[in-house]
Amino acid sequence: MQVTVYTLPSCIQCDTTKKYLDQSKIDYSIVDLSTDEDAYELIKSLGYQQAPVVIAGDAHWSGFRPDMISKLSVA
Repeated sequence: MQVTVYTLPSCIQCDTTKKYLDQSKIDYSIVDLSTDEDAYELIKSLGYQQAPVVIAGDAHWSGFRPDMISKLSVA
């Protein structure tokens, strides 16, 4: 499953999410919302207004969500 983390610079929740994904040994790609206008529009169209936004297959969420990340590690 492809996991993408949409982040912003100097975002503590973004850094914590990436750290938790690393600890869970989940591969992911990073997209910087401050430099990628298309990605920013995608996130807005999903209704999110805060970073990070994680998209994993059909699931997506905003903020640091260790409960959702844990579900990915058992999938």
